[in-house]
Amino acid sequence: MSEIIDALNQLEKEKGISKDKIMEKIETSLVSACEKDFGKDAVIDVSMNRETGDISLYQKKTVVENVENEANEISLVQAKAMKDDAALGDEISIEVKTKEFGRIAAQKARSIIVQAIKEGERDAIYEHFACKERDIITGVVQRYVGNNISISLDDRTDTILNENEQVKGEVYRRGDRIKLYVVEVKKNQKGGFKILVSRTHKDLVRKLFEREVAEVADGTVEIKSISREPGSRSKIAVWSNDPNVDPVGACVGLNGTRVNTIVDDLRGEKIDIINWDEDPAVFIENSLSPSKVISVSVDTEEKSAKVVVPDYQLSLAIGKEGQNARLAARLTGYKIDIKSESQARESGFIDDEDYDDIDIDFEDEEYDDRDYDDEEYADEE
Repeated sequence: MSEIIDALNQLEKEKGISKDKIMEKIETSLVSACEKDFGKDAVIDVSMNRETGDISLYQKKTVVENVENEANEISLVQAKAMKDDAALGDEISIEVKTKEFGRIAAQKARSIIVQAIKEGERDAIYEHFACKERDIITGVVQRYVGNNISISLDDRTDTILNENEQVKGEVYRRGDRIKLYVVEVKKNQKGGFKILVSRTHKDLVRKLFEREVAEVADGTVEIKSISREPGSRSKIAVWSNDPNVDPVGACVGLNGTRVNTIVDDLRGEKIDIINWDEDPAVFIENSLSPSKVISVSVDTEEKSAKVVVPDYQLSLAIGKEGQNARLAARLTGYKIDIKSESQARESGFIDDEDYDDIDIDFEDEEYDDRDYDDEEYADEE
């Protein structure tokens, strides 16, 4: 039986299939095979030596006066012939030799063992990917299946990137390597499993920063919140637990190397990295970057804010088709009403007295709409 142990050791090494689990399956399969020869009422005890692979097979029978079920009962006379001190009610274990298995029983055992190996391999693959749930994996594009994309994750496993999890505008060719966020790994009723992946999930951005930025990975820098419009722009709010570490600078990296690597993984998606602040007014002001802000009035109960920006930066604060304001609102969790200085004065949005207390000079400041994925801008940070 040492050949069986060698084979199981090889399976465990090459395919990650637990040797103990397969041996348990073999024991169960042999019990099932015995039903053919001894009946379903038979009580069978099978044990497989974990070191040598030797199999011990016993049929257990109860000692009775009159045998009514030969599958699990034995007469007192027969029992005494096997064991001198046998008594009524005792349980006798009768060793079953493997050669006594019929041809059909042996075939059944063999098929169950083969199935056990297949299930073990499938379970090993499932456990491998289940550990990667809510994390990033790299896949290789195989082909388009309608509007969906078939992705190879390794030489044994494929998945489908559904159309609604794809970033609009991203086009792939066979052999392209792409980063995917594992949303869920779930088993189905047939014993298989399905890996749900996404390119649009906002936590794809989070996990990319955890991989690329050591300070995020070790917890020195925290990503407090993320808002994302996949393929276009993301905003992330960061905070440092170490006063000596600049959270934005850490995420940007020297000459923008860190953030630019992430931008490449996201195929050009722009990323705004801003400082998180426990003061919602300051946080909202930061979230509207790169726009300058004159004042922020916050209603914490209503989770709303009124923001005044310089006239010439209103369009920048709102963003193209409202994107900057929309992302800022999602990032902070506040409904943000933005008005220019002129609009605020005309509508009574702010009082003149309040405005007179604000001492900010933007007159000589040039318009700057660069992003953190721009190398020059990263240098400044």
